Amino acid sequence: MTTIKTNGRRRYEGYKFSHSVEPDYVRPLRKVPDHIYKSIMHKLSLLYGDMVAKECIHELVRICKVYYTFKPNEMIKLEERFDPKERFTEEDVILITYGDLIREFGVPPLITLSKFCGIYLQRAINTLHILPFFPYSSDRGFSVIDFKSVDPTLGTWENIEDLEYRYKLMFDGVINHVSSQSYWFQEFLNDCRYFKDFFISFNSYEELTPEERSVILRPRTSDILTGFNTINGRAYVWSTFSKDQVDLNYRNPNVLMKVIEILLLYVRRGADIVRLDAVTYLWTNPGTSCANQEETHVIVKLFRQILDVFAPHVAIITESNIPHHENITYFGNGKDEAQMVYNFALPPLVLHTFYSNDSTKLTEWAASLRPPSEFTTFFNFLDSHDGIGLMPVKDILLSEDVDFMIGKAEEHGGYISYKIDKDGNEVPYEINITWFSALNRDDADESLNLQIKRFIASRSIALVLKGVPGIYIHSFFGTKNDKNVVIDAQSRRDINRTIINYNTLIKELNSPHTLTSKISRRLKDLIAIRIRLEAFHPNAMQYILNVRPEVFVVLRVSVDKKQHVLCIINISDKNVSVEIPMEKVYIHKNVWYDLIWKKLYSFKSRIMNLKMQPYDFVWLVPE
Repeated sequence: MTTIKTNGRRRYEGYKFSHSVEPDYVRPLRKVPDHIYKSIMHKLSLLYGDMVAKECIHELVRICKVYYTFKPNEMIKLEERFDPKERFTEEDVILITYGDLIREFGVPPLITLSKFCGIYLQRAINTLHILPFFPYSSDRGFSVIDFKSVDPTLGTWENIEDLEYRYKLMFDGVINHVSSQSYWFQEFLNDCRYFKDFFISFNSYEELTPEERSVILRPRTSDILTGFNTINGRAYVWSTFSKDQVDLNYRNPNVLMKVIEILLLYVRRGADIVRLDAVTYLWTNPGTSCANQEETHVIVKLFRQILDVFAPHVAIITESNIPHHENITYFGNGKDEAQMVYNFALPPLVLHTFYSNDSTKLTEWAASLRPPSEFTTFFNFLDSHDGIGLMPVKDILLSEDVDFMIGKAEEHGGYISYKIDKDGNEVPYEINITWFSALNRDDADESLNLQIKRFIASRSIALVLKGVPGIYIHSFFGTKNDKNVVIDAQSRRDINRTIINYNTLIKELNSPHTLTSKISRRLKDLIAIRIRLEAFHPNAMQYILNVRPEVFVVLRVSVDKKQHVLCIINISDKNVSVEIPMEKVYIHKNVWYDLIWKKLYSFKSRIMNLKMQPYDFVWLVPE
């Protein structure tokens, strides 16, 4: 194993885990402790019954042992020193990107991405979430043909491993469905005995009754069943997301074994975080909503237990675009399920806050955020490869608030994607728009500097809240809506998936007066401050102060209580006066220093009083 020294603590005392190329069959294998074995048996029994559980646990243990043969002794020793409370720190900032959003003629995109991050984002991000980089047939990578290969149009496993040495990596486990062009599904069509029950199929369309259909939670408007011609005639296959994405049947334990094998392959190939895509829809049970089922949670807990034993440095993050109170159930009890969940309510709440010039809803919700343990945290993002989901704020915002937000987004050039509700009606599911355009109209009568100020103020919210911040690559450039690509691709989500020419991008970044350059520099400056402050550790304390609607106020206090950072953000287009009693910040100091603008504030009374212009924000520390 090669140990690579990196900056700071983020690589577990400064070293990067790396697996061996060849298995070692001589070194003693990791034994599963008896209590863990019994716990795994219990989970398998819940899913498949005692008899089947006894049969498949041996295969599961075999798969884990095979993975373990690729772990060198140095790695095992490093894991013994691994502290799960320090899995994530204030230094963690995750870049979300497709492998080929930045393209350079004649160069594999993964090499271009590596070069760009190394030169321009070197001190801004330490973790890369490369969206599915496997061969695919549709949905921009999320209809996977081959889970074990790198898409040759992007690069190779060697290119991924090159990134692994310099960054923590998040891999996508697209394990709810596969491409209809995949080998697995083609063998299903051929009536191969092994793959016969890999998918949920019916002999006739009517087998799934109207009553059963009416209660299924749908994230799309397409039909839940797709007809395919097989060697034995017509079959109707469960397809939650599209006709090309056929759902896997986890009622078949062989499916679960295959998926565990794939996830451990990803760990061996460098995954520090495994993202469980569309995990909400993993277990299908006609007659129910077929979403967020108890069996799904059992499977996630099983994944967590396997990783805790055989790869404790690897974290699970669940992607569950559902109402907030359901989303956070994927934390489990704080020790047995996902270590991190997407904070899906954050993007629409921040957008509503800036549209309404009112932080009340955001303040109330943020005050309720409490990860269940010091081993769990939120993934705080504002935009991603998808749209801004509306489901997560279903029980937080009123319907008129959501309608107001949709109307404003459409005025800003955005699109609305729909899903089918329980009554069979189309209802808004997400807003498709870039984050810069969501906040700024092209035809607005205002300066570019004010638009940049508004944009950066919004981004600062995700940087100060308890959790780990994630930034979609286009937000580093202030990318605007790309309606032409929507027309060409016939996909509303492509509005924020613009392909960027590498040389053009570098030219804009090196020109100090361009929008791209200004936003990139401002964001990187903010991040540079953030990653030095222990008060932004995910386990640091967080207090949300309800001061006035025009401002959002967060106080972060380090775990050892030695560092206080007071973050005040004017979310409005108004000049505001902010008054905060000293007792609310738990420390009585008359002089405070703004880390962002490098300015001293002196308060004579026991009340902090600041005058803030539109979209001003400060990070204050007591002198």
